[in-house]
Amino acid sequence: QVQLVESGGGLVQPGGSLRLSCAASGSVFDIRDMGWYRQVPGQQRWLVGRVEAGGNSIYAESVKGRFTVSRDKAERTVDLQMDNLKPEDTATYYCMMSVLTTGTTKFKTYWGQGAQVTVST
Repeated sequence: QVQLVESGGGLVQPGGSLRLSCAASGSVFDIRDMGWYRQVPGQQRWLVGRVEAGGNSIYAESVKGRFTVSRDKAERTVDLQMDNLKPEDTATYYCMMSVLTTGTTKFKTYWGQGAQVTVST
C-alpha cells in the first residue's frame, strides 16, 4: 500500500558529505513522524534523526551538529544531510515514516529499502 524509496548513499572519504533522500508513494493519507535509522551487521537498528509531527527534531548524540533531517510533508519526502562524515558512520541507512493510509484509522511505520553509506579512505 505504501512504498518508501531511498536514493543516495555510496562511498565517501572521512570529512566528506553525503545526502540521502526518501520518497513515499501509494495510499498515503497523512504522515506523522519522518526520519532515519541506521544499522550495521549483527546490531540492532538505531535512530539517527527524526522529525516528529509537531516539528520537533531528535538526533542521536553521535550525529548532532553533523547530520540534518529535513522533511516535506506535502511532497512526502524526507532527506538526511550528512556532513563531516566519520568511519564510524558506516552503516546501512533506512528512512522511516509513520503513515496513515487511506481508509484506515491507525498510523503504521513503513521503512525504506536501505542505502549503504561507507566512510573510508
